[in-house]
Amino acid sequence: MKGPGAQMRLLPPIAAVMLIAMGMTVGSCKEDNPIATANVDAEKMPTMLTRNVETLISDSGVVRYRIKTPLWYVYDEAEEPYWHFPAGLNLDKFDNFFRREAEVKADSATYFKDKQLWRLDGNVNISNVMNEKFLTEQLFWNQRQRKLYSDSFIHIETSDKVLEGYGFDSNEQLTRYSIRKVSGIFPANAFKRKDSIQ
Repeated sequence: MKGPGAQMRLLPPIAAVMLIAMGMTVGSCKEDNPIATANVDAEKMPTMLTRNVETLISDSGVVRYRIKTPLWYVYDEAEEPYWHFPAGLNLDKFDNFFRREAEVKADSATYFKDKQLWRLDGNVNISNVMNEKFLTEQLFWNQRQRKLYSDSFIHIETSDKVLEGYGFDSNEQLTRYSIRKVSGIFPANAFKRKDSIQ
C-alpha cells in the first residue's frame, strides 16, 4: 500500500517530464515560426526623424549655429552619412561672441557630415553683417575650407549696387566674394527687385 510519502516522491519525476515536454513544444513553435527579418536600405531609411526643430550647434565649446527646420532626417548609417532638410532650413551663423554673422534660408538642404559640406537648394537667400543679400538656386558651404561657392546664377544686393552673374566664391562671413562671370551691375536705386526674390 502506497502512502502519502510515495505520492510525494513521484511528483519530481512527473514535473521533470512535463517540463521537458513543454520545452519541446516551445522549441518546435520557434522552429515553425521563425522571426521575420528585412533588409533595410541605409541610403533611404533614416536613423532619426525630427519635426519642428530649433537647436543650437557648438564647435569647440562655442555656439556657432542655430538651426530651425520643420523636418530633419538623419542618415547616419548611409555609406556617406548625411542630414537632409526637405521642407526648408533657416540657419544663423554666430561669431565667437554669439553675434550673428550670417543668416541663411533655403527651400531644402543637405549636410554631408564627413565632408562638413552643406548643399543648399531652391530659393537660397543669405544676408551678412553688412545687410548685403545673396540670392541663388544652389549654394555649397564647405565648413572645413571655410568658403561658400556656387556654379549657378547669383544675385547680390549691396547698399549702392546690384550685381548679377554666374558662379560665385566667398569666405564664410560673405565679406570677401567674387562673381566668376558678371552679367550685370546696376545702381541700387535704379533696380526693381523681382517678385520672386524675398
